[in-house]
Amino acid sequence: MKDQTMPIHQASADAFLQDFHHVASIGATERGGVERQAATDDDRRTRDWFSEFARAHGWSVDVDSIGNVFATVEFVPGAPAILSGSHLDSQPRGGRFDGAYGVIASLHAAAEVQRRVEAGALAPKYNLVVVDWFNEEGSRFAPSIMGSSVFSGLMDRDEILAVRDLEGCTVRDALEGIGYLGASQGPRELAGYAEVHIEQGRILEREGVALGAVDSSWYTQKLDIEVFGEQSHTGATAMADRRDALVGAARVTLLVRDICSEYPAESLVSSVGQITVEPNSPIVVNSHVHLVADLRANDPAIVQGARDALVERFRLVAEEERLEIVAKDFDIRPNRYYPQEGVELQQRVADSLGLSIRRMQTMAGHDSVALNTVTPSVMMFVPSVDGVSHCEREFTRDEDLVNGLAALTGVVSEMLTGALDGVAYPGRPTVAVEA
Repeated sequence: MKDQTMPIHQASADAFLQDFHHVASIGATERGGVERQAATDDDRRTRDWFSEFARAHGWSVDVDSIGNVFATVEFVPGAPAILSGSHLDSQPRGGRFDGAYGVIASLHAAAEVQRRVEAGALAPKYNLVVVDWFNEEGSRFAPSIMGSSVFSGLMDRDEILAVRDLEGCTVRDALEGIGYLGASQGPRELAGYAEVHIEQGRILEREGVALGAVDSSWYTQKLDIEVFGEQSHTGATAMADRRDALVGAARVTLLVRDICSEYPAESLVSSVGQITVEPNSPIVVNSHVHLVADLRANDPAIVQGARDALVERFRLVAEEERLEIVAKDFDIRPNRYYPQEGVELQQRVADSLGLSIRRMQTMAGHDSVALNTVTPSVMMFVPSVDGVSHCEREFTRDEDLVNGLAALTGVVSEMLTGALDGVAYPGRPTVAVEA
């Protein structure tokens, strides 16, 4: 442990921060965020930067058939791989830390590990692969956590390649358009996965703790909701004759929000995150609205109860407004539990670095949630200022970024020498919410 868990030298920390802030300039918005939705040109530019960084360090780069990009640091030819990474795509007008931090930290952790190996301070038994997962955000193409889920066998590749964005472009066409629809399978023999990420909540900052060791994830499900009315003239149609789909959608949106008040505080979160309106003309009563609602809780029974109550309330809205409302379940994700040994590994590394750490859950989904179904996975958090994310105000201090880099380097070093050998991982989901 002493040789494998060491502070990051100032020069290495400075190089990491320089690269992080450079990548944040790709797709930068005027208020300090970024917009690099999946398979857009700015997403391509960050992927090109990732590939150039890897090749400059002598690593091989390949792209799989769902657009995940892998950079391999080969230490033991033919050996399994430890993966480390996150994603470079963003939400619309999103934050510059979400995902990108984990990828850039993984690249610099790999470079530091390589230096230690070449200096004789570390003798790995596995190879190290840094990955940029495709479309973790799910903003342009739904669902989210797409590339890592296909890689892990949780989603069907051909079905995902056929998914269309709001403009009708398929995932396949978008990836081909930016030159990142590959042919490889990526590393298939795995020995573990590690990911560092901003918390996207306020627990670490509130408690003054440097690191979070994630031990489990919340239960999640989404509802795909369509509201059907009748198109008519906003000026000439009598109020009693209107069947306004947007009015129905507005009531649905409030119902999704208000359901949380019926449960203990902070035990359920829910929101309508996407809405499209047709025909969306200033002088037309809208005939069709499509919404996506997101419900999350640690207890699956809470999500199930909220979901059932909402569907019944949607039916009543439809009757009262003379509409048709169709709600379908999708993107259901059960609770996931990370290996206890991985949590303990993070705690040992943090202790060696003199950093405080606490166990915690993740309410948000991450690529590590998918990877944990196929290999022992480690998920660690660094603080988020004010707990805000998916917006331009998202922020994490440089010192916290560097602390996370040091912890990730230590964890990856330990994993490369077999720290998680023989550790069980949860496997694939067996529980789903019934439609």
